[in-house]
Amino acid sequence: MGDVDGAFGLWAAANPSTRHLLAGVEAADSWGTDGHKWLNVPYDSGYSFCADPVAHRAAMAYSVAYVTGHGEGPVRAPSDYILESSRRARGFVTWVALRLLGRTGVGDLVERCCRLARRFAGRMAAIEGVSVGNDVVLNQVLVRFGEDDGATDAVAAAAQESGECWMGSTTWRGKRYMRVSVANWSTSEDDIDRTSAVVEAAWRSLR
Repeated sequence: MGDVDGAFGLWAAANPSTRHLLAGVEAADSWGTDGHKWLNVPYDSGYSFCADPVAHRAAMAYSVAYVTGHGEGPVRAPSDYILESSRRARGFVTWVALRLLGRTGVGDLVERCCRLARRFAGRMAAIEGVSVGNDVVLNQVLVRFGEDDGATDAVAAAAQESGECWMGSTTWRGKRYMRVSVANWSTSEDDIDRTSAVVEAAWRSLR
């Protein structure tokens, strides 16, 4: 089947209402996802999963005279399956987060963020001259201001400068959009409403 980039999306499998978006993903050769996004663990926590352990090890393992313990045996050598030999214990914080949240907690986090993303999209779509460029099926929202790419970049910059929120800009289908990702466990409806007000004020000021 190929490979799946599930930076955000793979976590949707934990939520019953979004699980259908990953139909067929089990047939992939490999999967990748980030922990620093929806799982809210430190920034450089990412995970890859390979369906073929032989291919996985062949791609990652190395052998040098001063390193022992490699090779297949009764105990698998973790260093044969990763890119880094020296790293901090990122796996520990991932384990703690999953242990604390459990399947239900991760699912609830995904569901809440998706609901808040839809709330933000609804606020934006109600503003004159503002359009939402994507179907908000997960936690991502693309917002465009008017028909001038510069206006969209200017609104995103003004939102950043406000200190209330941070959203970047991106290009999709040849047009500039403000990209919004709702992923933090502490984000509330009040946060969404205050952010919406800041963005709307920036747009009205620009107009």
